[in-house]
Amino acid sequence: MSENLITEFSLPATSGGSFSPASVLGKKLVIFFYPKDDTPGCTTEAVQFRDLYAQFQQASCEIVGISRDSLKSHENFKEKFQLPFELLSDADEAVCEQFGVMKEKNMYGKQVRGIERSTFVIDKTGALRREWRKLKADGHALEVLDFITTLD
Repeated sequence: MSENLITEFSLPATSGGSFSPASVLGKKLVIFFYPKDDTPGCTTEAVQFRDLYAQFQQASCEIVGISRDSLKSHENFKEKFQLPFELLSDADEAVCEQFGVMKEKNMYGKQVRGIERSTFVIDKTGALRREWRKLKADGHALEVLDFITTLD
């Protein structure tokens, strides 16, 4: 993935507007891709990012979550768990494809195409600094925060 491709997307956001990484240049950015709103692993991950959100903000870092769910689903998920960051809807999977997170997965014995839980850290200049793929939701937000605090 070319470093400058990171800032070249825009998706509908729960704020009612749209979000582009270019809009937060000068800050660090965590982009976490997750399979589905309000499912156990995705809820664990989102709630742990929520609980550490103030520390991410202190480190001059924004967080966004991306899945294929609709904005309505995102709004309900965000409200239910009081998530302080934007959730972005990638219904056509364009950004998921850009980041290479769409994978064939085995679910209850069937092959299904879905998002592989993945996180990307973008630095203040818009460059990709770290990525995690096939990660476990529990404890991941703290691992990301630990990495963020090592960046300028």
